[in-house]
Amino acid sequence: MNSSLCFNTRTKPLAGAIGLASALVCTSVAADTGVEEVVVISQLRATTQLDTPTSVSVLNTDTIEARGATNIEQLLNLAPNVNFASGASRGRFVQIRGIGERSQFIDPVNPSVGLIVDGIDFTGLGLAASTLDMQQVEILRGPQGTVYGANALAGLINMTSNAPTAENFATVSAEAARYGSHTLSAVTSGPLSEQLGYRFAVQQQQSDGYVHNRFLDRDNTNNINETVARGKLQYQAGDDLQLDFTLFYLDADNGYDAFTLDNSRNTLSDRPGHDRQQTLAGAVSALWTGHDLFTVKSVVSAATSDTEYGYDEDWVHVGFHPDEYVSTDNYLRDRDNLSVDLRLVSTDGSRLFGGSTSWAAGIYLRTEEEGLERNASFSSQFDTDNAAIYGQLNTALSERLELITGLRVEQRRADYRDSLLVANNTDETLWGGNLTLQFALDEYTLLYGTVSRGYKAGGVNGRIISASATNPAIGSDTFLFDTEHMLNYELGVKGNWLENRLKAQLAAFFQDRSDVQAKQSIANITSDGISFDDYLANAAGGRTTGVEAEVNFQASDALRLFATVGWLNAEFEDFISSAHVDARNDYTGEVTPIPLGGRDVAHAPNYQFFTGAEFALTQNLVARVELEGKDDFYFSNSHNEKSTAYELVNARLTYQGDNWDISLWGRNLTDEEVYTRGFYFSNQFGNNPANGYAPEGYYQLGEPRTAGISGSYTF
Repeated sequence: MNSSLCFNTRTKPLAGAIGLASALVCTSVAADTGVEEVVVISQLRATTQLDTPTSVSVLNTDTIEARGATNIEQLLNLAPNVNFASGASRGRFVQIRGIGERSQFIDPVNPSVGLIVDGIDFTGLGLAASTLDMQQVEILRGPQGTVYGANALAGLINMTSNAPTAENFATVSAEAARYGSHTLSAVTSGPLSEQLGYRFAVQQQQSDGYVHNRFLDRDNTNNINETVARGKLQYQAGDDLQLDFTLFYLDADNGYDAFTLDNSRNTLSDRPGHDRQQTLAGAVSALWTGHDLFTVKSVVSAATSDTEYGYDEDWVHVGFHPDEYVSTDNYLRDRDNLSVDLRLVSTDGSRLFGGSTSWAAGIYLRTEEEGLERNASFSSQFDTDNAAIYGQLNTALSERLELITGLRVEQRRADYRDSLLVANNTDETLWGGNLTLQFALDEYTLLYGTVSRGYKAGGVNGRIISASATNPAIGSDTFLFDTEHMLNYELGVKGNWLENRLKAQLAAFFQDRSDVQAKQSIANITSDGISFDDYLANAAGGRTTGVEAEVNFQASDALRLFATVGWLNAEFEDFISSAHVDARNDYTGEVTPIPLGGRDVAHAPNYQFFTGAEFALTQNLVARVELEGKDDFYFSNSHNEKSTAYELVNARLTYQGDNWDISLWGRNLTDEEVYTRGFYFSNQFGNNPANGYAPEGYYQLGEPRTAGISGSYTF
């Protein structure tokens, strides 16, 4: 290959990431081994990643272990154009291509990013996204309107744990790290009979966290304390029927004490917060192949979760403020959901139109009840029922060209009521789908183009309805918000070249959002000052343009290189925000709407990247180095505070014996300061008497430099 086509990377991290992704094809080292084939199982039919005509990242067991991840938040930076917001003990809210919620307080949330774990719907419950004994994590970008419908406007995270094995084994693992962190886990699996296999995994993780509470003289007020257990049974009931049973348990009792007046890791709160969740969930899936014309796949799942989220609202202790101001906030939520998905998938004997078209069709039912109690003074109940039918046709137009058409029609009913006598219900019919052309350029290369439509249900603004009794500026037009829709246009290429040593995918997309659900506020100006009542409105359109690339290259038997790069331009269109605070023109008693058309949406960095290498120093010793980073981004659509751009360096050294391994690892080795959540306090809401309550921004800090040792032993 002509070396003039290779990039010479210098010091800029983004240029270096792109340069590495491009330079991979310039390496000519011979390799006998190839990159492992990855199968995507979240679609209607299981296909290899490179035969799936959509932008999807698949993170397998090896990647999860090399990352040292115990929760999905520690994997999200590996996927292009994926971000998350903290505001709690972990990153509970995910944004894909700039779309996704960033917090939840009083009003119910209709999520934009779905979370499915072993067929169980944990959308909005990020603490349940444990990576314990996980087979793979699939991050699908773009609306999943055919297969998943509501709660997947921006995309979906699908997690699948390992299945029972045909042979007995047991593995124990342990890890110790800075900040009092230690994790113990165990996995055992094997056959109970010729037809029945089992698998059981359990993990206990504890960490003091990296915050010191100077007022209480404690180092564990932002701690992690989580116990996770998962049991699976696989029963071969007959030659044509397989049943899989999953039971999941989570007990998380984490602290939340993150914000400080000087943006440090030294807090002053006298009543630190908490982020707790107890979950018991289960699923039964069945695969029946007893008919010549179709296969039946079904999943029935149920989950019950009790969560408690609270924090010291003033961030300090009694006596710090001259008037001894003190405040806390606490949210107790109980959520129960039940879902049923029944699907028929065609066989070769039932292909349509002269054998050119395979098909899949299904029905989906879901009911969820969510109860909220806030500070024992406010309660609400939010119940939803979803019923959908969906189908997809895969039509071979020629030997290399295939047309995929999918459609989903969903009926959704939502009922809301609260202790302030607000009651409302919505009932709407939603639809989404996709139209895709894929072309096999040769046996190694796939080209595709797709148009997909997603939706996010409308709802009720319970808080603004109750506030209307005391704020005459609130009109009835703010009580409800409409459904948001999005059209996604995407072109992509995927390939598997150089004798299976180089795998890559590249996607370019344009997303057109209509009736965007955006936060607004109405001021309530009284003699005591200004307060604001928030609500969701359909005040904006939005357009997003972006590119995503992933490369995995087995350069030699000893060296593997990998890189992902995302570029994103996500903007509002014709959006006038009544909630925006500008530090240069702060509130002085009047509220002036601010035009945000052309402004980047919150939590949508213009670029992000992840790149690295694994090198086998000897037959048993493997070194891994990673570089990850992202551009700055707005924390909110209601103020101008931004994160800072950052680059993190991670490393891991692993020795693998016959039935054991041990690793030394470090994350954020250069100790970069990373912001994961941010707020702006105007001079009407100043928080720090030391500077005269002047306007300023406050930030929640991400993980500092940390290091540890981990190991496992298999019996």
